[in-house]
Amino acid sequence: MITLNKNDAKASLADYVDQINNDPIVVTVGDKPVAVLLPLDNIDLETLSLSLNPQFQAIIERSRLRDETEGRLSSEEVRRMFAAEK
Repeated sequence: MITLNKNDAKASLADYVDQINNDPIVVTVGDKPVAVLLPLDNIDLETLSLSLNPQFQAIIERSRLRDETEGRLSSEEVRRMFAAEK
């Protein structure tokens, strides 16, 4: 990952895009990250959008907490649940 202070960003956007390759460029103001340029080679826009969505992140966090406290369902349990809904 490349970190670039906004005040040091003197090249054109095209030059920074050419530098991205596989590493994102994080733009900072002072020490605070405020923006990022990242390659989209291995990510689709839907995934990117969801990863930035606070509601989706809350769903994921609740799921992780439930997994830690209640455990995971086996594939057989999931099959039974779906069969019962039919």
